[in-house]
Amino acid sequence: MTFDYDLFVIGAGSGGLAASKRAASYGAKVAIAEESLVGGTCVVRGCIPKKLMVYGSRFPALFHDAAGYGWHVGETSLDWQHFITVIDNEVNRLSQLHINFLAKAGVELIPSRAALIDPHTIEVDGRKVTAEKILIAVGGRPIKPDIPGMEHVITSNEMFHLPEKPKHIAIIGAGYIGVEFACIMRGLGCEVTQIIRKDLILRGFDRDIRNEIQQGMIHHGIQVITDNVVKAIDRVPKGLKLTLSDQDREPVVADVVLAATGRTPYVEGLGLENAGIDLVPSSLEGPGYSTTKAIAVNEFSQTSQPHIFAVGDCTDRINLTPVAIGEGRAFADTEFGNLRRAFNHEIVASAVFSTPEAATVGMTEDDAIAQLSEDGVKIYRARFRPLFHSLTGAADKTLMKLVVDAQTERVLGAHMVGEYSAEIIQGVAIAVTMGATKKDFDATVGIHPSTAEEFVTMR
Repeated sequence: MTFDYDLFVIGAGSGGLAASKRAASYGAKVAIAEESLVGGTCVVRGCIPKKLMVYGSRFPALFHDAAGYGWHVGETSLDWQHFITVIDNEVNRLSQLHINFLAKAGVELIPSRAALIDPHTIEVDGRKVTAEKILIAVGGRPIKPDIPGMEHVITSNEMFHLPEKPKHIAIIGAGYIGVEFACIMRGLGCEVTQIIRKDLILRGFDRDIRNEIQQGMIHHGIQVITDNVVKAIDRVPKGLKLTLSDQDREPVVADVVLAATGRTPYVEGLGLENAGIDLVPSSLEGPGYSTTKAIAVNEFSQTSQPHIFAVGDCTDRINLTPVAIGEGRAFADTEFGNLRRAFNHEIVASAVFSTPEAATVGMTEDDAIAQLSEDGVKIYRARFRPLFHSLTGAADKTLMKLVVDAQTERVLGAHMVGEYSAEIIQGVAIAVTMGATKKDFDATVGIHPSTAEEFVTMR
């Protein structure tokens, strides 16, 4: 059978872009369909605009800290319209850059939603095309819990387009998206209330990291309401009223409410059933949610149809941009480059761009104990005030931690809370991935004076 394309990619986010360009470099005829801006969640409504907001939110603290070094900073103010406009301009610039990269690689871009009609046929832009292989890389979307009044609530998608800076924002959710936006908005001068179901934020991270970030957020003026869920949201003259499960607590009234309670694979309307593609329950959990589904794949990102593949957040494995890129490139190498390989999901570094910032790679302490026993794990921990704050007077602390196999001395995990955590852990991740031992860390000469040197001097 003759096909229109060797590869048809649905979704021009991180995974789809990486896979399509890599496949085209091997000589494949490739098309990619995207219904929104090219770049996906990361470029358009996630990592990039969020990190720019993080940068913007940290200037007030720098203005304040400058006084400890003798600088006198005058009255400051934020031009909100300028702030969101320049971020949006950068998003559009990067999206156009990715379009140019596709053209240079010889990938045909179809600006339209695509759906499967049968295992080899796609309906796109009002026409039907065929492909020998199909890659689904549609990512995920934010989801709201089924709570009365949720029509008044925004998601992370709308956070980058608020017409004005909120005076008081309430955030529902304990994950990294809720935590990061809580810190961003507090840094920008908003009153912030974050409501979480349990006692700590950031389920799945090391407990020391969770505690340190949460206490740091509280120290910076964020009200964290623990062990509560929102039962209803009503519009009142002063804004939006959030009724909590703890009836002894006063309702929270804010002018903006953000639901940061999870993301689900964006698989609706793809026609997966027409192609016989199996789905599995996603990892999204919590009261008020209906069952959500992810695309089932094997270690080579292959679905139940051997010629149809899926990468990135729509598979709900590890929902991070570099993972989607890695999965996409591994798929292209395997299917078009005669280099069969699977992406390794075992050790993946990640960061939370909160205030204080955090980053991590490898096992948490609890995971290591569960695998090796309590006696089989050795913990090295340091908590101190960074040199920068010796003159500012700020009480901010840095926490650094190594999780080590007591028998082999292999470093199983590295965790950090404090300034430049992401930059530091990126380098440490190389050592952890290579299987470095605590002796290897000890034998490394530190760079003094730096925060990072603590990782090679901990005893």
